[in-house]
Amino acid sequence: MQKSFRRACLMGSLALLVGTCAIAQNAPWPSKPVKFVNSFPPGGPSDILARAVGDVLQKQFNQPFVVENKPGAAGNVGADQVAKSAADGYSLLWGIDTTHTINPHIYKTMPFKEADLKPLVVLSSSGLLLGVHPSTGIKNVKDFMQAARDRSLNFSSGGNGSPGHLWVNISNVSASTRLVHVPYRGNSPAVMAVVSGEVDGGTLATPGMLPQVKGGKVTALAVTSRKRSRLAPDVPTMAEAGFKDLESEVLYVVMAPANTPEPLMQTMAKAITDAMAKPELQTRLNDLDMAYEGLTGSAAAARLSKLSDSYGRVIRATGMKVD
Repeated sequence: MQKSFRRACLMGSLALLVGTCAIAQNAPWPSKPVKFVNSFPPGGPSDILARAVGDVLQKQFNQPFVVENKPGAAGNVGADQVAKSAADGYSLLWGIDTTHTINPHIYKTMPFKEADLKPLVVLSSSGLLLGVHPSTGIKNVKDFMQAARDRSLNFSSGGNGSPGHLWVNISNVSASTRLVHVPYRGNSPAVMAVVSGEVDGGTLATPGMLPQVKGGKVTALAVTSRKRSRLAPDVPTMAEAGFKDLESEVLYVVMAPANTPEPLMQTMAKAITDAMAKPELQTRLNDLDMAYEGLTGSAAAARLSKLSDSYGRVIRATGMKVD
């Protein structure tokens, strides 16, 4: 009888444990705080966007959405953290496309495999702004090209493997410039390097550069997007300046660990795209000079794959590498 009683207690405990696990597994997302790991320092476009979306989702779900900045190695540090996180929807990577479209082509070794992460949403895209310190005396793209061919110009970027780094190499090859790449830990410090005159110029995110342009501390020469910036409508595109080959755009993406269940991926993608559709988020996109993309699933993966192939060809031609 004692054995029967113990067996009954054991079976009851197991049933309770299984039931508890089932409830936990079926708990709606989010049922606890969600971490947005941003792969760049505070103040940059991806950080601003992550915080804006997080505020909307926090109000909607009554759960904290916390942004944790993990800069370093052109986004690899933050991406590696998320790649090694539990695939449960509570640790998501917020950053730009470079961790999957540039870094695998230029780093000898990567701390994670591309297959360790999969795109949740391609949120938006934007161009860069080509700007120089006023002391250079450069007033337009024609002047810039002449100066950059006659002498070396130091150009800052948000880090090795960043869009600005890639742009420097494209310019040196396709336009025969002599730009010297100087990496910084994110867009904001790279902009300040131009402002202080520590470098001659940079091709950096427009929202970070524009206040300095308006303050007379940076001279704007062109934008790298296909269309003129809504924030700087008087600044020509590279194509308008006669250098279409120097066009370049950045994709802002959210990624999740590769093993995240597809139903959860769809739930999270819908929550984020629904948040992005709200008027306040659309206004924020305009303020950040971004065009809404809203690509999810296979469409998002295809967009990144195509861009990676394109960048790979450029990188092989330029010999761009990071030790």
